[in-house]
Formats: sequence, C-alpha cells, structure tokens
Amino acid sequence: MEKEIQLRNNGFFQLLISLVLLFVPLCAFFYKEIWIIPVYVVISILGVIWMSGLFIVQPNQTKVLVFFGKYCGTVKGNGFFWLNPFYVKKLVSLRIRNLESDVIKVNDQQGNPILISAIVVWKVVDTYKAVFDIETLEEVDPKSGLKKTKYEESYQKFIKIQTESALRKLAHTYPYDNIEQDGDTEIICLRSGIDEINTALATEVKDRLSLVGIEVIEARISNLSYAPEIAGAMLRRQQATAIIAARQKIVEGAVGMVKLALDELKDKHIIELDDEKKASMVSNLLVVLCADESARPVINAGSIY
Repeated sequence: MEKEIQLRNNGFFQLLISLVLLFVPLCAFFYKEIWIIPVYVVISILGVIWMSGLFIVQPNQTKVLVFFGKYCGTVKGNGFFWLNPFYVKKLVSLRIRNLESDVIKVNDQQGNPILISAIVVWKVVDTYKAVFDIETLEEVDPKSGLKKTKYEESYQKFIKIQTESALRKLAHTYPYDNIEQDGDTEIICLRSGIDEINTALATEVKDRLSLVGIEVIEARISNLSYAPEIAGAMLRRQQATAIIAARQKIVEGAVGMVKLALDELKDKHIIELDDEKKASMVSNLLVVLCADESARPVINAGSIY
C-alpha cells in the first residue's frame, strides 16, 4: 500500500557538504606528508557517495524509495532533497497521459469482422501498485552490460494489452449496426450508440487498470469500420436498406396526397367519380408521385367519360 513521506532536509545544504568533501583533497598541496594522501582520497570518495543522495522531485512526479528491497515510502513533495545514498529512488510520473491502441480485427455480436481501436487517457494514482504490481520490462545496456528497468514501457504495454482485451469483449457484446433489427433505434450498436459504448469501454478498462494503481480518466473508440473483406457487401446492404426506407416514406406521403385530393374533389363538389375512375385516378397519381423521373402529362381534351 502506498505510503507518502514528507522530507524536510534541505538539498542545497547537503550539496554544500558534498562539495566540501570533494574539494578537501586540494589541501594536500599544502601538506607534504605522504601518509595524509589516502585520507584525502577516502574523503573525496565519501563526497561522491554523499552527492549521490541528492535528488529532485518535479511537479506531478514522485520518487518511490526502496532500501535493500524494502519499500519505504513515496516522496510526492516538490523540491530538492537529500536522502541516504543507499536508497533506490524510482521515478514515477503522476501526469496525465494517453495511449492509442493498435487497430485490431474482431467479430461483433453478429459475427461480422470489424476493425476497431481506442484511445485511453490515464494517470498513475497509486505508486506502490504501479511499481510493484506490474511485471516490469528490463533491457541490457550494450555499453555497460547492466540491466535497466523500463517502467514507462511496462505501463504502456500493460495498458495496451488490457485495452485491446476490453475492445474484444465490447465488440462481442454489441452489433456493429442495427441492420438485423430492421432499424430499431432502441438497439444499442457500435456505430450509433457512441455515448453508451464509450461509457461501457471506460468502465471495462477502469476495472482492469485499477488493480495496478492506474486511473482511467477517459476511454473512447477512435476507429471503427468493417473489415475490408466484407466492407463492399455491407456498403451495398446499407444502401439497399436506405433506399427501402426512403421508398416507404415516399409511398406513405403519396397515399396521403391521393386521399387528400379525392377528399377535396368530393367535398367541393368539383366532379363525381365512380369506383372505376377513382381507381384510375389513384393509379395515375401514385405513378406521378412515386416515379423517379418527372412525369409527362397527356392532356385529354375530350370528355372524361
């Protein structure tokens, strides 16, 4: 569990002490005794060790203190400090960062392959979990041959894997589009239910990353499309669905206009039509109103009968 440490020792005073220890050997030029030279060398080495205890904590950054494998606390206060040189001081940033996952191919609820990715805005809130609960990556320095721990890369890799896992679960839960439901707007889908989907994604990622002391501020889908192998077929399907929906609206409007025309002719006693002539008139009006092209009227100069 994270434990915050408040340091009050002045780093500038300790810096002065270390500088004094480092430059004491200059006094050897004023003394010719051979036996005192090793003493000055030891003092200089002590000055180097003393100076290694100095460290700076920037705003929104922390230092996690480890003393021979034991966690001692976290320094969150900003400033210039000195601490026992044998403490290992691990830098952990509390600043807000974001990560964009790779575009992955998954199947939606209906089994259609889709391409999806997400952006996650996050920050570290528990330095103990962030340092000790995540398996860290190590890299061997080619020059010195020493192992170097890469904490930032460890965060990025862990968040990336968990985000992709949450995306796969989310895609399996919702359909890409509501075509199968005949345009039912109450069905939440990936394409149209943006707010609900982003909320579900943020909740899923937050539950996974809270285990390692990382807070998710925001998570949203950044890329969403059909996979190339079915994109053409789905586009034609969407176009057909749009055409059918438009035709339905046109027919509904045309029927209303025909009914209005017949009612107006009857109420104003302009002309009396029998059933046969009404049927003919309805047919002609529907052709005119529902046709894709402009109708070409034929003027009848004779009697309607």
